[in-house]
Amino acid sequence: MRAEDLHEVAARRADELPGAELTHPFGPDWDVYKVRGKVFMLQGARGGEVHVTLKSAPEDARALRESYEDITAGYHMNKKHWITVYAGGSLDEELLRELVTESYVLVLEGIPRRDRPVDPARFAHRSAD
Repeated sequence: MRAEDLHEVAARRADELPGAELTHPFGPDWDVYKVRGKVFMLQGARGGEVHVTLKSAPEDARALRESYEDITAGYHMNKKHWITVYAGGSLDEELLRELVTESYVLVLEGIPRRDRPVDPARFAHRSAD
């Protein structure tokens, strides 16, 4: 995936998710997507390299880092629960959309049922734990 497409694809997917909102708590250079006040995606650039940071289940995060050179431990986040995705040859639009969705679902699961904008099972692509 090209660098100029990374943020666009991720933002487009985030905008499709119920209750997702774009905020800028760290200034205009960082797009922070939240659901019910909880962060599920951050977009920014470091050293001129655009990136997207997403929540990930620890075992998935490890497997993704091992399988894709464009996925690293979460930038400025808990390295066990977050990943950072960079543009590059090993990443495609479908995978990025799935990673955004998975991050959203993981955050939704931590929100009390009464406050969720949607049932997380509706978006889950992974097997039940």
